Amino acid sequence: MRHFRVLYVQVIIAIVLGVAVGALWPHFGAALKPLGDAFVKLIKMAVAPVIFCTIAAGVARMSDMKAFGRLGVRTLIYFEVISTLALVIGLVVGRVVRPGSGFNVDPATLDPAIAADYVAKAEHADGWVAFLLNLIPDSFFSGLAKGDLLQVLLVALLTGFACTRLGGLGEKVADVLDDIAKLFFAIIGLLVKLAPLGAFGAMAFTVGKYGTGALVNLGALIATFYATSLVFVLVVLGLVARLCGFSLLRFLAYIRDEIFIVLGACSSEAALPQMMLKLQRLGAGKTTVGLVIPTGYSFNLDGTNIYMTLATLFLAQATNTPLSLGQELTLLAVAMLTSKGASGVTGAGFITLAATLAVMPTIPIAALALLVGVDRFMSECRAVTNLIGNGVGALAIARWEGDLDRDRLAAELKMGPPPMLAAPVAAPAD
Repeated sequence: MRHFRVLYVQVIIAIVLGVAVGALWPHFGAALKPLGDAFVKLIKMAVAPVIFCTIAAGVARMSDMKAFGRLGVRTLIYFEVISTLALVIGLVVGRVVRPGSGFNVDPATLDPAIAADYVAKAEHADGWVAFLLNLIPDSFFSGLAKGDLLQVLLVALLTGFACTRLGGLGEKVADVLDDIAKLFFAIIGLLVKLAPLGAFGAMAFTVGKYGTGALVNLGALIATFYATSLVFVLVVLGLVARLCGFSLLRFLAYIRDEIFIVLGACSSEAALPQMMLKLQRLGAGKTTVGLVIPTGYSFNLDGTNIYMTLATLFLAQATNTPLSLGQELTLLAVAMLTSKGASGVTGAGFITLAATLAVMPTIPIAALALLVGVDRFMSECRAVTNLIGNGVGALAIARWEGDLDRDRLAAELKMGPPPMLAAPVAAPAD
């Protein structure tokens, strides 16, 4: 009975029950969607304040602003290299495995209205200029109110920089921000106990609405995507972990609670605050974690990147649309931009795919209708891969910056995961 008190065990049981309810009583399962939505909204409610307080307090205590600038540059370099590699892997696997071959779908028979909503949202992603302008909130608190992590990050950085110019007063403000962060982490500690309920509702809805038939019909694509993501995690991220001096498998065991929360909720943001705490506990500096993790949710979506190139090739193959090597390289270049431009939008994985197809009209955009029914199933894998990628990235960048306590990292991974954290732990000085 002791094992049933462990959060990840409860989430696994909830996922299994959710699948069973969705399969046996589809209409009832589909009606349980608010349970999953409510859990994700509750967690997101506290995410923005945590990031604001963590980043602002961390920057306020930094004496070397050049070091912080170097951290930002290295973070973007790492994200661009790894995310581009994810796009390339998705492209290569799509070419080799060809999961769409044999479908022989006539685009004229597809209903464009099915994917019209996603296409419309993609059209509103107006490129880099609009993306950069959107980083600036309408007011100091609007980013916090909307939960826009990049806007919150900008305001937090400005607040931290201002505190460094206020001397003793800035230190007092940083202390207050730390205390407020502890309050929100305590709130998250209470909310995360609802994770099994949220996972149950989300899985019951997914299976009840879309059915197991969708899984069978597009099983080749789903299996290819899951296998590719697994290989990316074990090989690419495993190599990064090895170069940084830790075992990826031990790291995955350490964050297993967060992995299963994300798997059930289909949203990597559902575990963001807990992930930040665990990375600090593993010896990464608070400021490094605070900058890398929220930034990664827009610039380092490894699972989404694999999905984009793989799914695009699947649609081309399913509709018998030939693509030359030059067109595939163009697809890669376009995906490198669209994977950033629509980040932070609900259903970003599918929306960025729609934006990519809009730029490459060779593939009929109506073909998106083929994926609508199974996108939710692939969303789970995207979210988990994104979570793991950002976690490994934070430790790698901390190591690169000399901001990682390697002895502490080894000791924590050997000891195993602590109970679900509800308050910040002592972390190395920044």
